[in-house]
Amino acid sequence: MSDLIVVGFKDEFKADEVMNELRRLQSEYLVDLEDAAIVIRNQEGKVKIKQAQELVAAGAISGSYWGLLLSVLFFNPIFALVGAAAGALSGALSDIGIDDNFMRDLGSTIEPGTSAIFVLVRKSTPDRVLENLSKFEGKVLRTSLSKEDEAKLQAALSKGEPALSAS
Repeated sequence: MSDLIVVGFKDEFKADEVMNELRRLQSEYLVDLEDAAIVIRNQEGKVKIKQAQELVAAGAISGSYWGLLLSVLFFNPIFALVGAAAGALSGALSDIGIDDNFMRDLGSTIEPGTSAIFVLVRKSTPDRVLENLSKFEGKVLRTSLSKEDEAKLQAALSKGEPALSAS
């Protein structure tokens, strides 16, 4: 079972930096992410969600591949178009991982000009991950972690300051 972790940051760009660090840690097999997204609330208060995986594009690419294969086998180019359209549609309709409405609702509660990162973590090497994330200052907003693990995460993000409770 995956753990949900939501961390807020004081500017619009810090969540992107954390996402890049998590991708690096994932390539080193220190963390296994099921899903991740960034929510930015700009200065005007508008909430924008940036998915780690764009399902529509991935579906279109997959559908195009299978459509192209069918069009080559049956000498009919229409299969390539139908495959791309079907893949894009299936990508748009499949919402896996973190619920977009939950992200939008929580994103509307953060201050304008800030960002948050939402991650579903399958497994991790906590000591190594916390060590790498300690350079980012953030506040734990929501989590499904135990109170003890949440406090460790907040302490790492606060650079040793006392743990803050999640809202």
